[in-house]
Amino acid sequence: MNKRLTIGIATLLLAGALPLHAQHMEAKHAVIDCGQILFRQPVSIEFEIKNKGDKPLTVSKVRTSCGCTAVDYPQVAVSKGDTFKVTATYDARQMGHFEKQVGIYAENSSKPLMLTLRGVVVEKVVDFAGDYPCNLGGLRTDRDNLEFDDVNRGDRLSQKIHVFNATSQPVEPQVMHLPDYLQAQVSPSKIAVGRSGVITISLDSRKLRDFGLSQTSVYLGLYPGDKVSADKEIPVSAVLLPDFRNMTDEAKAAAPRMQLSATTLEMGSFDGKKKKKAEITITNTGRTTLEISSIQMFTEGLQLSLSSKTLAPGATSKLKVTAIASELKKVRTQPRILMITNDPQNAKVSIAVNIK
Repeated sequence: MNKRLTIGIATLLLAGALPLHAQHMEAKHAVIDCGQILFRQPVSIEFEIKNKGDKPLTVSKVRTSCGCTAVDYPQVAVSKGDTFKVTATYDARQMGHFEKQVGIYAENSSKPLMLTLRGVVVEKVVDFAGDYPCNLGGLRTDRDNLEFDDVNRGDRLSQKIHVFNATSQPVEPQVMHLPDYLQAQVSPSKIAVGRSGVITISLDSRKLRDFGLSQTSVYLGLYPGDKVSADKEIPVSAVLLPDFRNMTDEAKAAAPRMQLSATTLEMGSFDGKKKKKAEITITNTGRTTLEISSIQMFTEGLQLSLSSKTLAPGATSKLKVTAIASELKKVRTQPRILMITNDPQNAKVSIAVNIK
């Protein structure tokens, strides 16, 4: 027999022994946060799943991470392109945080679709008692910007934004345009009308590239696929400090020392002027050379000029600051100047600019 023909027949036989159409499922939300749920009051969560394959799909079995979670799923085949619901019920018999997994297996498939429900079991649901002065795309929040100050390499930090749904329908808040060093978790995943939730923004400092100030903006959407717009913006800043933790006492004694003529810049009022100028003198009172490796602004509206970034012992440098009225009117937070230096006592220097 021809060798090529033999190979072709073998290939066809092998193909016939394998499933021609793999079944494929996709969850709209693979992770759902229940938020606060009451002790001994079971909570049921619906996961919406779509048959992404090209033939009817049958759920053959489900597996859970513990016996405290019951699962209900369709017992009939789901047509291609159709969606179906899987309901997971957690019994809430233990206080505290929980995270449970459910594996959904399709017929003729050894790999499950993994679903996660999480939340916290409490004796009494307690909503945020503070105010919601900010409006982000229709959601009321207690803040509209985040600052991670004094971050050391290796730190994992988090901050919270409390959210109140003042709209006329339930929302599924989404934090959009997250850089790789930030993660967001919304609890609960769906917030009913007139109810509150919390967004936790976490920072992984290992993924920050440079010392000094890193700035970005994330956006708070009302639902998956919501559009980015200026009224949903949340500016986020992080200041990564140089690492002096392994510095010897002898090296610290011989280190440079930064001294400023003012730590707050009082510029008064514009009084109808478009610009105002001020100056700060920087002196190195230490025993070795002072290096200002970075000089940055937390907001727009300032122009900076530094006569020298390298100062020998006893030398001075002039920091000239120009405030621009039209730009400062747009900023949400107080204008500040940031400097990163090799002075272990002043690795980060922040200068507030007061101007009306």
